[in-house]
Amino acid sequence: MNALEIAGLCKRYPDFTLDNLNLTLPSGCVMGLVGENGAGKSTTIKLILNMLRRDAGRVSVFGMDNLTDERRIKEEVGVVLDDVGFPACLTPRQIGNVLRRTYRSWNDGAYARLLERFRLPTQQAFGTFSRGMKMKLGIAAALAHEPRLLLLDEATSGLDPVVRDEIVTLFGEFTRDENHAVLISSHIVSDLEKICDYVAFLHKGKLLLCEEKDALLERFGVVRGTEDRLRALPPEAVHGVKRSPYGVEAVVERAKLPLGVSAGPMDLEQIFLFLIGEAQEK
Repeated sequence: MNALEIAGLCKRYPDFTLDNLNLTLPSGCVMGLVGENGAGKSTTIKLILNMLRRDAGRVSVFGMDNLTDERRIKEEVGVVLDDVGFPACLTPRQIGNVLRRTYRSWNDGAYARLLERFRLPTQQAFGTFSRGMKMKLGIAAALAHEPRLLLLDEATSGLDPVVRDEIVTLFGEFTRDENHAVLISSHIVSDLEKICDYVAFLHKGKLLLCEEKDALLERFGVVRGTEDRLRALPPEAVHGVKRSPYGVEAVVERAKLPLGVSAGPMDLEQIFLFLIGEAQEK
C-alpha cells in the first residue's frame, strides 16, 4: 500500500498557485520534496494535513481520504513543521503529559528514550531551547505516538551539521519498517541525497519532476570539454549548456549518448539547479 497519494492537488492565492500536483509515496520509503523558498513545499504539507482548504484534487494517506478520515489519519501521521509550536513555558515532561491525552497510541517509554537519545533536559522550559533542541523535541513528540507516516517541513533548516546528521540517521531508522514512510521538504538538497529514495522537485508551484533518486542520478550526467566536443554530441541528448573561460559543460541524458561517450556524475543539487534553469527558459 502507498503511504501517500496526491492527485490533481491545487491551491490558488492571488500571487501563487500550487498547480495540479501529483505524487505517490510508497510505504517503506523517504521522499524529499525539494524547492526554493516559495516553491509550494509548505503549502503541500499543509494541504495534506487539512490546514488549508484546497481548490481541487485528492489526498489519500494509507488508503484513507484526508477529508473524510481526518481523525484516523491524525493518529497515523507525525508532523514536524519549521516552527515547532509548543508553548514556551512548558517543559518536555509537561508537553508529554499533554500529548498523552491527545493521541490514543502515545508511548511514554518511546518518548523518554528519544529525549534521552537527543540529550534533552526534561525540566527545562521549551522557550529556552536552541533551534536544534526545539527541532529534536518536535521530532521526539512526533515519533512517540507511533505514527506510520512522518511529514517534516524544513526540519533540518538552520541546524548545524552534527544535529542534521543525527536527525537524518533517525529518519533512516524509522523507514527500516516497511510500513513507515517519510515526506521531508527542504532546500538543503545535500541532506535529502543521503536518505531519500524518491525526489520531487517543485518550482513556482509546479512539479518539475518526481523520480527515484538513484534512477535520477543515473539518468543525467555532465560532459565537459570544448565547443567542438559539444557540437559532436547528439542534440537530443543535450539538455543544457554552461560556458566559461575554462570550457563548456553540457548536461546530458546518458541513455542518448553514442557508445564510447562518457558523462561525469551530477549530484541532486546540480540537477535541481539545472531543472530550475530549464523551467525559467520556457
